[in-house]
Amino acid sequence: MIGRFFHTPKAKQFNIRPRFYDPDKEERDERERRIKDELGIADEKKEDDKNYRPRVKGQFRNTDGWQSKSSDAARRAQNKRLIWLFIVLALIFYLFFYSDFLF
Repeated sequence: MIGRFFHTPKAKQFNIRPRFYDPDKEERDERERRIKDELGIADEKKEDDKNYRPRVKGQFRNTDGWQSKSSDAARRAQNKRLIWLFIVLALIFYLFFYSDFLF
């Protein structure tokens, strides 16, 4: 315990290693790209990338406000559960203190 008292933790280090690295595949892809550029063959992926336009605006929030409709539904469900809990607790309280019902 005393040895850990003066211990200062080391800084966290970021060390990422690629999972799969195939230098032959990298070389082959680069050579294939150069040959296609020399012959004027269009790559389908490049044309698809030109037409791709992300529609991120408005995807994270509704325009109605900062809360989404799902959070309103969740709040209503939570309120219903709370009301049911109060009803059950009131019934138990009534049966326990004000009735002759024996458990």
